[in-house]
Amino acid sequence: MKKNEIYRIEITGMTAEGNGVGRTDEGIAVFVPHTAVGDVISCKTVKAAKSYAYGIIDRIITPSDDRIESTCPVSAKCGGCTFRHISYDAELKIKYKLVRDAFQRIGGFSDVDFDDIAGCPSPDRYRNKAQYPLAEIDGKAVCGFYSKRSHRVVPFADCILQPEIFAKIAERCIKLINAAKIKAYNEENGSGIIRHIYLRRGFHSGEIMLCFVVKQDVKKPLAPIAKAVTDEYPDIKSVIMNINPKNTNVILGDKNITIYGSDFIYDTLCGNRIELSPMSFYQVNTEQAENLYACAKKYAELNGTETMLDLYCGAGTIGLSFADSVSKVIGCEIVPEAIENAKINAAANGHGNAEFFCGDAGKFASKLAADGIKPDVAVIDPPRKGCDELTLDSLIKMSPKRIVMISCNPATAARDAKYLCENGYTLRKVRAFDLFGRTGHVETVVLLSKGKVDSKKIRVEFSLEDMDMSEFQDGATYTQIKDYVLEHSGLKVSNLYISQIKRKCGIEVGKNYNLPKSEDSRQPMCPPEKEKAIREAFKYFGMI
Repeated sequence: MKKNEIYRIEITGMTAEGNGVGRTDEGIAVFVPHTAVGDVISCKTVKAAKSYAYGIIDRIITPSDDRIESTCPVSAKCGGCTFRHISYDAELKIKYKLVRDAFQRIGGFSDVDFDDIAGCPSPDRYRNKAQYPLAEIDGKAVCGFYSKRSHRVVPFADCILQPEIFAKIAERCIKLINAAKIKAYNEENGSGIIRHIYLRRGFHSGEIMLCFVVKQDVKKPLAPIAKAVTDEYPDIKSVIMNINPKNTNVILGDKNITIYGSDFIYDTLCGNRIELSPMSFYQVNTEQAENLYACAKKYAELNGTETMLDLYCGAGTIGLSFADSVSKVIGCEIVPEAIENAKINAAANGHGNAEFFCGDAGKFASKLAADGIKPDVAVIDPPRKGCDELTLDSLIKMSPKRIVMISCNPATAARDAKYLCENGYTLRKVRAFDLFGRTGHVETVVLLSKGKVDSKKIRVEFSLEDMDMSEFQDGATYTQIKDYVLEHSGLKVSNLYISQIKRKCGIEVGKNYNLPKSEDSRQPMCPPEKEKAIREAFKYFGMI
């Protein structure tokens, strides 16, 4: 295979980066952006290796049934929306498969309880934050978004993922900046002043923060711009100047100066009032974040008495959403500003049972383990690189009954879950959450519980003489047992699993009921957590 050659391929899969995958007649894999599973295309190679290549669409021969017309005029140039060219249902199927494949391929989990993927309530206009980089074109400042894998600005303000008002405010700011002859920052030579226009809006409150990221203090020329914009858009409650003099890809600097209004805006998340500064970590899709936290809370199986450890806690939003259902929350985050936000938010919402500490997650967890602190539940929300070994080892030492992981990277989530399962935990549930519709990102909620049982090594001893076999004749029905298990543990069990545990307990099973059809037939074995729940039902109904 050579560069610039044309091949006819069918797209049969999709990568985590959103590239379609097809194979040549010789079996060489070709990765092609802006394709859909089912597309038959004429593909031009732009990079070729021995066993794979990257290509671009030369011509679509037969379009996939999943393919749609993009509703964004710059989606092909901008690097934001990976899946704008396919239906949302198809996007959800891709993301579900990415998560499932990661846990099977990387984690080695062949029998995982996957819940259905939770799609965005609204896949458009859901973002509560926008960061517009500025550039200079034909002597004028423009704002937009970076083209994929570059810092070349595509001039366009009205991203369909963001509220329409963001585009109006950004475009008004650009006009005023040009009228004031303030230069856009040039990262190649360090000239110019304004680097980014940064907007936040409370999903529930409607309050807006406008932040100008600048190379140096230019409060004097920015003040009249702030007044003009806030007069026109009264929902803007705060205008901040953030100073970042460094030659860096990091957007925000360390210093904030308030030009207009408050230092903060406020929003509500899971019933808690949250204070937001430019530095605050806050999920960009508020509505779906509330659904995700509700799922995590359900997975945690709380009864109100637990001590909860919240690692990588950010501004404390996860821990505070749990605070009314646990005895104590202990949170840790390495960013000092986030911890300050967490403490303020805890106090403002009356959560006196929540404590937050600034530090590295691994070192903090290690100290807790060394001090003998044993949380009942741990909730971890690591960065894309996942947890380091120190963090995981410390969790294993503390031995919480349940670990709920919220991950933005299915690959590292699967890797970390595998490590925990090799050290005494059982993977119980996995659910994919689409917080970032039309992009290539997907969140994953994972439940692990303490206890690892090898079904091949289970030995159950009992004496039939000590058991009243008459009780078994009038024991609960399979339906009654299933209903009890579901109500008290949230688990669904099959007739097969119930009959398996009946046999282990010496309970008579109807003749040939759920028996294998052949001697060498392989049946799925009841997982340990479901076996425990079934045994509890047996005890309740007086069957053992």
